[in-house]
Amino acid sequence: MRPPPLGLLLLCCLGAAAPPADSVSQLAAPQHPKIHLFNAKQVLTWESPSPSAGRRAEVYRVQYKYTHGHWHDVTVKSIGVNCTRITATECDFTADLSKGFPLHFNVSLRVRAELGELTSAWATVPWFQHCHNVTIGPPQDIWVTPGEGTLILRLSSPFKLNSSEATLQYYVHYWEKPGIQQVKGPFKSSPILLDGLKPFQEYCLQVKAELVCKTHKILRPGHLSNTSCYETTADASTNLQQVILIAVGTFSLLSVLAGACFFLVLRYRGLVKYWFHTPPSIPSQIEEYLKDPEQPILEALDKDISPKDEAWDSLSIISFPDKEREDVL
Repeated sequence: MRPPPLGLLLLCCLGAAAPPADSVSQLAAPQHPKIHLFNAKQVLTWESPSPSAGRRAEVYRVQYKYTHGHWHDVTVKSIGVNCTRITATECDFTADLSKGFPLHFNVSLRVRAELGELTSAWATVPWFQHCHNVTIGPPQDIWVTPGEGTLILRLSSPFKLNSSEATLQYYVHYWEKPGIQQVKGPFKSSPILLDGLKPFQEYCLQVKAELVCKTHKILRPGHLSNTSCYETTADASTNLQQVILIAVGTFSLLSVLAGACFFLVLRYRGLVKYWFHTPPSIPSQIEEYLKDPEQPILEALDKDISPKDEAWDSLSIISFPDKEREDVL
């Protein structure tokens, strides 16, 4: 059998001695990259693989691209923040007053680890669009003022939106307690008036914001706020009715009480007369005598009698003639 050529043996030996593709010179790629979109925030996070013993800390580089563009480093010049050679395992694209990526752009992201001249493979995040994928939180600081059959709502937006390509609008979910839920909206701004409500009735409500992206006519509804309940007040007509009812009720009550008192007086007239009759009193002279029996009270009483009381005021003498006297006899 003819031996193989010497060159072929050398190639086989060299091939056997060649290092594998996944040698120690290749770093492990970042794990589980995710994009978090909440209100106006845009944050990329990932997990770091276990560092090898004896190595210094790895750094990370983040890149982005639009639909038909090329990959670019995330720098202050391009996006407004620096995410090249960072030690943190996140990149906040909206930090430091940066607006981040446009709301209606399709954005792709990737991140890799670096250690000196060594680099890892890229860990790519599926493309996203802020208007399509963002989570909208509930409105903040909701104040409710009850009125005459109304509720007036004042609120602040869940986040500041400095873009002419998108706006926020609001919906109010409210219901009479208990009752069927109703929805009013959209409202473009605050304050919000809920009218046509029943007076002196408790209503519960929730408010949510909705992101409107004008470019692609995308509506992204948000989360509802916590439930809060309020009682409405009376309107002018209700107040007048209450005044009339109170007056009529008061007059009727007084009439009933007066009739009852009159009936009781007639029925128990003797008892009432006895209750309200002034009890007899002892003359002051007798009362003094009873206090001091030795006092000559009788002589004092005799002295108090005036002789004029016993005198006649006038004396009349009646005489009859003889003939008239005989007729009388």
